[in-house]
Amino acid sequence: MRVGKEDGTVLHTVCDDTATLAFLADQACLTFHRWLSRAGRVDRPDLMIFDLDPSGDDFAAVREAARWLGDLLEEVRLPSALMTTGSRGLHVVVPLNGQHGFDEVRAFAGDAAGLLAARHPQELTTAVRKKDRGERLYLDVQRNGYGQTAVAPFTVRARPGAPVAMPIGWDQLDDPGLGPCRWTVADALEQARTRPWSGAGGRGRALGPARRRLDALRA
Repeated sequence: MRVGKEDGTVLHTVCDDTATLAFLADQACLTFHRWLSRAGRVDRPDLMIFDLDPSGDDFAAVREAARWLGDLLEEVRLPSALMTTGSRGLHVVVPLNGQHGFDEVRAFAGDAAGLLAARHPQELTTAVRKKDRGERLYLDVQRNGYGQTAVAPFTVRARPGAPVAMPIGWDQLDDPGLGPCRWTVADALEQARTRPWSGAGGRGRALGPARRRLDALRA
């Protein structure tokens, strides 16, 4: 599919069947990253992603931030799901109904992250520059912009042990063995067969009601 960009267009592969997946693997595409929107409406994302990026290898801070963010999303009545990244942190994923533009989605995510950082200023930050973060966990919402991508569920990372970006249930956040590289190609299928996102809220939600609730909390 040819997609517009600032100075022209770019041609993207649409991977929607097994044959295309095999083709991309044959082209040495190991770690898949996807847009947050679909081919039919590239300007209307149906996912909102919060990337919980720790300053170091302290996964306890990632767990805590995920719980705080999950609680905030519950306050504004947005369903969410968790995914290990196979790298360092976690992604918190919110399904949307595809009725909002990227700017609106990113603004919402930014305001939610800002509120959470204000509630926990010693532990969390929205500072983009690393020098401004200190030891705080970075609440990254930049993936919600047009043309940005996020690592796809079940994709493999080019890292020691071949860790897999894995959907998980919120109850698994308390598993003492959980970490960003908990699953690898050796045991990923076992977790995938549990269908951890089967109860992640069904249809995507509109942001209008959630925006009103979020603004009330910010006020």
